[in-house]
Amino acid sequence: MSLQQADWRVALDEPGPRYLQIVRFMENAIADGRLRAGDRLPPQRELARALGVDLTTVTRAYAEARERNLLHARGAMGSFVSAPRFDTVQRLDLDMNLPPPPLGVDLGDLLRRGFEQVLTHSETHALMSYHPGGGTPADRRAGAAWLAGPLGKVDPERVVISPGAQVALSALLLTLTAPGESIACEPLIYPGFLSAAGQLGRHILPLAADAEGMLPEALGQAAQQGVRVAYLNPTLRNPIATTMGTTRRDALASVATRHGLVFVEDDPYWPLATQAPAPLAARVAGHTYYVATLSKSLTPGLRTAYVVVPDGEARASFLHSLSALALMSTPVMTSLATQWIQDGTAAHIVDGVRAEADERRRMAVNTLRLDPFTRGEGIHLWVPLPPHWTAQALASAARAEGLAVTPSQAFSATTPTTEAIRISLGGMRERSQLKHGLERLAWLLNEPANHDDPNL
Repeated sequence: MSLQQADWRVALDEPGPRYLQIVRFMENAIADGRLRAGDRLPPQRELARALGVDLTTVTRAYAEARERNLLHARGAMGSFVSAPRFDTVQRLDLDMNLPPPPLGVDLGDLLRRGFEQVLTHSETHALMSYHPGGGTPADRRAGAAWLAGPLGKVDPERVVISPGAQVALSALLLTLTAPGESIACEPLIYPGFLSAAGQLGRHILPLAADAEGMLPEALGQAAQQGVRVAYLNPTLRNPIATTMGTTRRDALASVATRHGLVFVEDDPYWPLATQAPAPLAARVAGHTYYVATLSKSLTPGLRTAYVVVPDGEARASFLHSLSALALMSTPVMTSLATQWIQDGTAAHIVDGVRAEADERRRMAVNTLRLDPFTRGEGIHLWVPLPPHWTAQALASAARAEGLAVTPSQAFSATTPTTEAIRISLGGMRERSQLKHGLERLAWLLNEPANHDDPNL
């Protein structure tokens, strides 16, 4: 056994339920080599005594560790650290931008308790019936409460509930633009917006940008040429994971006021940023449609996004477009989101997601030997490639290695684009899986590109 029983006492330094603290300790110890495949783990009774916890706590921890393939039992011989097991057919997903499992949070337990509360306070018929578009008054109040962090006090009458951000963005394109019209944006943007604009016959107009984002003078020139709408994702921007500063936001807000522009502000990552400036919607509320989904900060399964519109007239117009795409949000999941916001569970989950993302990002920066400046915040990293790789070639080579990464071309509103990939940190449940995928990616980055491969 690589670790002495005394070393296990630091397991309880982790946040969250004690059984999960022990599991996290195992994951970290395996990831950094303090525990290796084949190491014998302490007997459960001995570990319980050493940690000063109930035997049932350790038993539950070992059961969870078995579920995560961290250990296996050999009968009377005891429990041992398992060798990493990855299905050769299974992709190691560094592609889909999901929040990681929240650190120190038993999400299953929160789901059970949350649904119990929802069923206690709601009629089953109401949960399984049609609801008016835009959400119930209680859901809109919860949305306003959730958005008080970035926006300050929000009138619930300005909040519209949407079944996810993608539906909301598509509805906003229908509301604010006509077929053939151009929408200003940065050169690298969320692929879902590119796709929606293309499907709806809208044109994307990439404007000049620097490390902070869209240049105000470029936006002003576009406005003078007839552009009426601009799409922005200013906080922990997707894909490059940087945040637009206060001065730039103020300057863009001034341009909007001067030229009568409208912003579609897509802000899914604001809850994961510790010091993000106030959104554009807090500066020029009358010129901004603000979209905030729970999918990137809590869990995608909620399928709940909040859209803050400028006024009642804008609300009616937006609801008309939204109903053409989705009649309503799913009442059960929207009610769960409302319950979690009201009782503080949502904030607790975000804290756990942020803490877990910090650990995973640190692992990625160290494993890939990235510039420490890259550490930043959020659930994804932008990785410029060495000269011998193009983004498309690396993505294809990664697929052959069982890895999924996203090449820069997927985000590009213009050509040519920089050669880089986005890697997402939350698609794998266990850190050990993520570590394995990052190590394979690190090896691949240092390999010469095979330009003779017809798949590249």
